[in-house]
Amino acid sequence: MSNTLLWYTTRGAGAVSLILLSAVVVLGILSVLRFQSTGWPRFLTAGLHRNLALMTLVFLALHIVTAVVDPFTHLGWLTAVVPFSSYYRTFWLGLGTVAFELLLAIVVTSLVRGFIGQAAWRLVHWLSYASWPIAVLHGFGTGTDAWSAWLFALQAVCVVAVLAAIGYRLRSGSPDPLAAARSSFQAGVDRRETK
Repeated sequence: MSNTLLWYTTRGAGAVSLILLSAVVVLGILSVLRFQSTGWPRFLTAGLHRNLALMTLVFLALHIVTAVVDPFTHLGWLTAVVPFSSYYRTFWLGLGTVAFELLLAIVVTSLVRGFIGQAAWRLVHWLSYASWPIAVLHGFGTGTDAWSAWLFALQAVCVVAVLAAIGYRLRSGSPDPLAAARSSFQAGVDRRETK
């Protein structure tokens, strides 16, 4: 594989990974709201979330492998697993390694979810909220084209999409479909106790 092809593959796979990871985060945030309609059942959101997460891992693996074998940087495999061990852009590549390892923890715990329980899985799954901004920072500081207009615009769109999903989630209130009924019941109990 030529150096130019490796360079383009690394950049392309990194950009696609960021887009997919952003979509996974957005779907994860919105799936908590239990959104569904006649044209979009709830299981579709969960299935799409899971499949996009797997596709993210495929492009992330391509991004990592092509970056490691690229002779320009001579990163080596240790850099892919030990954060901040690279001589080349140590901090920024270290952030990428940390983001990758957080995603790996989410994948592994998702695979063994039945053994570790829902509470432990959910706790580890919250790492996705840390992994995404770390991956975005990695993208801003790594690569020879990190501040090019096309990549900056792509990263800005991803950031805006995730922030919009967070804003929508915060404005939507409780994701519990029984919250209103439970609140009404509790208010009735409280009124009865004060009499």
